[in-house]
Amino acid sequence: MPKRISAVTSIIIALAVGFIGGFYFKGTRIETPVLRELINRDASQPSEVDFSTFWDVWNLLHTKYVDKANLDTQALVYGAIDGLVKTVGDPYTVFLQPKESEEFTQQINGSFSGVGIEIGLRDNVLTVIAPIKDTPAAKAGLLAGDKIVKIDDKSTEGMKLEEAVQLIRGKKGSKIVLTIARKEAENKDVSIIRDDIKIPAVAWELIDDNTARLEVFVFNKNVDSEFRKAADEIAKSNADRIILDLRNNPGGLLDSAINLASYFLDPDLPVTIERFGDGAENIFRTRSNGQLKDYPLIVLVNKGSASASEILAGALKDNRGVTIVGETSFGKGSVQEIAELARKASLKITIAKWLTPNGTSINDNGIEPDVLVEVTEEDIKNEKDPQLDKAKELIKNLK
Repeated sequence: MPKRISAVTSIIIALAVGFIGGFYFKGTRIETPVLRELINRDASQPSEVDFSTFWDVWNLLHTKYVDKANLDTQALVYGAIDGLVKTVGDPYTVFLQPKESEEFTQQINGSFSGVGIEIGLRDNVLTVIAPIKDTPAAKAGLLAGDKIVKIDDKSTEGMKLEEAVQLIRGKKGSKIVLTIARKEAENKDVSIIRDDIKIPAVAWELIDDNTARLEVFVFNKNVDSEFRKAADEIAKSNADRIILDLRNNPGGLLDSAINLASYFLDPDLPVTIERFGDGAENIFRTRSNGQLKDYPLIVLVNKGSASASEILAGALKDNRGVTIVGETSFGKGSVQEIAELARKASLKITIAKWLTPNGTSINDNGIEPDVLVEVTEEDIKNEKDPQLDKAKELIKNLK
């Protein structure tokens, strides 16, 4: 039975940690013999698949290639597996060679210095999912949706997410240059000095005398305690309505998304549905809480809202009819399992998808806003926030 890895999955502290998944499982170890020369050539081959072309190419390389001494059998096998997995077309299903597998495990379990962005693949292009507030990336002006076309002059075309993570991450104080493509504008180089990334989970403020703007930045191990504190403070304040701001929240722990949904909803309501390839489903439901359920509520999302933040927004929309303001969220709604292979390689494979309570797939679709409001570069330069302004306008009329 696979075991969930208890980790902040999307953000792994966003040190340019890749968007390496939604929520992870750790599978059982798959044993194969140590490969010194090609063995088990015919083992486990499905009878209905013709592998003759593969072996023809293999034999031609080993008999006719001019530099046969440079052929590495292990590298050829790994390359074949990598090509097989890439052909699936899912950016979150990835074969990890031993070194990549080790680095991936470190990302799951630890934190590093970096620039403070969450990255992922959108249409096979390396993309900024979310810049994290008050980090070097945010201060340098990176935006959700920016395409990263080069990392220190190295093209990202065809680059694995895990490789991009390693290139962007680095020692505190070191410099990195990212070449960014943004809509119709010309590509531009952005220089960033790496730093230790410290991310608050929750913050809130009272605006317009009676509205609590409640920001959730990430669903990490601190979010539950910080949200509980904020909810208690809001309950004691003059606030009688809430704007829940999930913009640029790249996600994290599923359990925390369920906990936060429970503040705003009655118990035993569906938060999300996990659907597997065979049609089997798990339904995750709210717990007894409801501390904030009577407050009029509006939710803010944008292109940087992903994973657990999309699950929360979808649960509030489907169960309470809460108005969503902003832009369509990123659309990261899948579950990965880690299968450990021989020689410490591994396969990260998508095994399920997340659906909103009404059965809408989050993956690729994202959460669509009820009120679409875009933020322009001009707005950012002039420190304007039309999305928040619209939410403030709308919430005044809620009872």
